[in-house]
Amino acid sequence: MYRFIVAFILFTTSFAAIAEHAPEHGSEEKSFNAGELIMHHVMDNHEIHVGPIHIPLPIILYSKEKGLDMFSSSKISHGEPYNGYIMDHEKIYFVGDNGEVSRDEHGHIDAAKPFDISITKTVFGMFVTMGIMLFVFISIAKSYKKREGMAPKGMQSMFEPLILFVTDEIAKPSIGKKYKKFLPYLLTIFFFIWIGNMLGLIPFLGGFNVTGNIAVALVLAIFTFIITSVNGNKDYWKHIYNTPGVPWWLKFPIPLMFFIELIGFISKPVVLTLRLFANITAGHIIILSFVSLIFIFNNLYGAGGGYGVSILSVAFSIFMFAIELLVAFLQAYVFTLLSALYFGSAVEEHDHAH
Repeated sequence: MYRFIVAFILFTTSFAAIAEHAPEHGSEEKSFNAGELIMHHVMDNHEIHVGPIHIPLPIILYSKEKGLDMFSSSKISHGEPYNGYIMDHEKIYFVGDNGEVSRDEHGHIDAAKPFDISITKTVFGMFVTMGIMLFVFISIAKSYKKREGMAPKGMQSMFEPLILFVTDEIAKPSIGKKYKKFLPYLLTIFFFIWIGNMLGLIPFLGGFNVTGNIAVALVLAIFTFIITSVNGNKDYWKHIYNTPGVPWWLKFPIPLMFFIELIGFISKPVVLTLRLFANITAGHIIILSFVSLIFIFNNLYGAGGGYGVSILSVAFSIFMFAIELLVAFLQAYVFTLLSALYFGSAVEEHDHAH
């Protein structure tokens, strides 16, 4: 843990040293743009930054004109056309072999977009997260086989409390006796979200924001929604279209309760998506905002201002970083708990005698 904090301190304090070479206020050079830096970090893109090194990722496109194309993102990362394609604000357009770019009155490129299945930073982060999960759980499974009936050791002893936590504190109380059916999914999303969140907090390593990408959060929420819908029993669906114990005048002639229950049913994946996406993205933005203060004060007051504010900036960044370590676990717990509660309500057995 202390090594992790020290690494982050070195990361943030390095910005104070660089601030001395940042352009002065009123200089002809381009001034520091905090919003551009922050959005570049939290948004998806076609390269990974490992410290000062930029690692291009593969571009995979399909268009009617050229079919399937694969090349490095370094070919079009500087805004120059390549093989009929051009990139503008991380979006790829097909402009033809002549490379002529036409723009509309708003400055946007007026061209068709190919079908893009490129390996972006978020996709690569997902692969890394899944690779870590496979390594961890295959190793744990082998340890259980070799040390059957013995006390856990090594990686097994580290992850077993978390596995038992999800089983005993989330799955069993929320779902009941049918919890085993949903346990593999609950364990998968818990560790995927937690490891993905922790990966995004490692300094110098790519700036991954896996679960802070709204598309990833939405897909996880849709999985929960589908599993809930498929496993819902007749009592679950009856509660939606014909809520028991509700006065008839809320059902006829206008089925108000049905519309209310339907909105609640549809809003479940929306709530899961926004909760995960917003909390993780907000943490990244806050930390980067504190770091950006160093450059902002350097532009306004020179190197002395950058060095002066760096003390408070680094202190608040470390504090937020510690909070984000908790949030990384907390968001994985909340998403898994809400999913388990939805599953529990879908398979709950009702006592019709009462």
